[in-house]
Amino acid sequence: MQIMLIKQFQKIYNHGIIISIKNNKGVVMLRSEIKDEYKWDLSSLYKNDSDWEEKYNSFFEKVDELSKFENTLGKSSDNLLQFFNKFFFISEEIGKILVYSGLKHDEDTTNSFYTSMNGKSDTLYVKFNTATSFLTPELISIGKEKIYKFIGEKQELEIYKHFFDNLFRGEHHILSKEKEEVIAMTGEILYTPQKIFSMINNADLKFEKVKDSNGKEVEVTHGTFINLLHSTDRVLRENVYKSYYRPYINLKNSIAESYYGSVKSDIFMSSVKKYPSSLESALFDNNISVDIYKNLIKTVKDNLHLFQKHLRLRKKFLKQDKLNMYDIFTPLVKEVDSKVTYEEAKETIIKALQPLGSDYGSILKKAFNDNWIDLYESKGKRSGAYSWGTYGSNPYILMNYANKMDDMFTLAHEIGHSIHSYYTRKTQPLIYGDYTVFLAEIASTLNESLLTHYLLKNTKDKKMYAYLINHFIENFRATLFRQTMFAEFEMITHEKAESNEPLTSDILNEIYKNLLEKYFGDTVEIDEIIIHEWSRVPHFYDSFYVYQYATGFSAAMSISKSILEEGEPAVKRYLKLLKSGSSNYSIELLKEAGIDMTSSKPIKDALSVFEDLIDKLEESLEVI
Repeated sequence: MQIMLIKQFQKIYNHGIIISIKNNKGVVMLRSEIKDEYKWDLSSLYKNDSDWEEKYNSFFEKVDELSKFENTLGKSSDNLLQFFNKFFFISEEIGKILVYSGLKHDEDTTNSFYTSMNGKSDTLYVKFNTATSFLTPELISIGKEKIYKFIGEKQELEIYKHFFDNLFRGEHHILSKEKEEVIAMTGEILYTPQKIFSMINNADLKFEKVKDSNGKEVEVTHGTFINLLHSTDRVLRENVYKSYYRPYINLKNSIAESYYGSVKSDIFMSSVKKYPSSLESALFDNNISVDIYKNLIKTVKDNLHLFQKHLRLRKKFLKQDKLNMYDIFTPLVKEVDSKVTYEEAKETIIKALQPLGSDYGSILKKAFNDNWIDLYESKGKRSGAYSWGTYGSNPYILMNYANKMDDMFTLAHEIGHSIHSYYTRKTQPLIYGDYTVFLAEIASTLNESLLTHYLLKNTKDKKMYAYLINHFIENFRATLFRQTMFAEFEMITHEKAESNEPLTSDILNEIYKNLLEKYFGDTVEIDEIIIHEWSRVPHFYDSFYVYQYATGFSAAMSISKSILEEGEPAVKRYLKLLKSGSSNYSIELLKEAGIDMTSSKPIKDALSVFEDLIDKLEESLEVI
């Protein structure tokens, strides 16, 4: 049950496709300089900080009411139902407490008041887990036969049947009440490496300003990094690249120790819970087999020649003797006006997503009109973009919008997450009112696919056509290939640590360098800077998370293709998926939507699309 709540509060991130918005003084804006219409409205959570504080204090006490149910759940179906009613009443409010404090913290990560508020939420969450640590062991001890007898007696308990099916599937990994209570109390400690990295990455790291080829000074931030690498000024790209990685390299030993601590936390939990490995532990809750994880890696590695073909094409049309890592973002199609204002982006996204039907369209307009979105970068704001929320609140989207086409795609991506969340929470009861990370990237990636299709269909400009194809190819590179490489890195580091091998910065560099050489082949210069890239990836602190970007991307390609070809029948299957939450296992829900992720077919189909896009890009580049 605690695991369900962790997943409910999980942020969905999409890092790195942003640049800075500056005020008329040429510096990143303060939050007070941004109009309210471009900020999220958190009133679906709490009216203000005082309202949050009142609920926090109230529910800090209410959590103790749950522990009073210990040793009573097996006495009668009435007792079991009363507990669940109380449990979900309290957990819904705790969800709001956690999300509100998290969103306020992300508005300005340097604000100590909201850092403290966020810490208090963590304390409450640990208290909640400790107070309910008896739950799973007690349900297991009651036994499947008696629990299902209670369900037969009490119709209101029928809704929990899938929950119980899943619970008893994992009964061999459930410990005694005393041990589960101790594990619950370790929550804050086990998340410490992640918190340390987050503070280093978002609050403490400072990047040196750099100069372009004309001697003009440019500010480097998390927000500016990737977009500055899109520059056609190679001197600027190289300087930005070196400036961005320098602080990570200077802190390589501290960050390595932080990451090693996170890996050891994973291993501790998997060992205590009697899983054969941390990988199996991470996949178990979603009922995903290790074969699916390893099949993804194998299928992608068997097709690395396609990835390398794209990079050789890039080298050819950039007309460079060698390709460096800071060259893989700059556009192959130059002199294309890719500026897209927020208003233009809204209008385009609404039109592009029309194939999903009128109901989806009405929710899309709510997202734009009801202040779900916190749009612009400001001092101290968390980098990247994500969709977050909780049961009973609006979904919320953090953006760092900068009037670029990439920002429009990021916005469509996060809206996909938010509407998925909206459908799930409006359709499912709280116990199934979330969805697994395995499904999460489908809705977001599908939106990007439909947006690309719309733009390609409606442009007559040959350069823009080539630009859009290249943009879609870059999505493949960043999602299917890059995230699979990340997934292999995680698998290797955990396997080494499980074999009692240390994970020093030098060892992590060596692992990462070997993977870079394998994936990129001889197409790109692997320098002594890029081998430190592992040290800047926040997702590595959510173990075995990133592979789901690649599987979700593959599934989304298949579903978007069926929507465009079949129309309404495919849309109905897809919306049913969005409304299903976690009411069944992810693999089964996908099968109902027409996608079998136990086979390599969806991944191979996506790779086939990638190969076709490369050929189309080469043809387009030859004629412009």
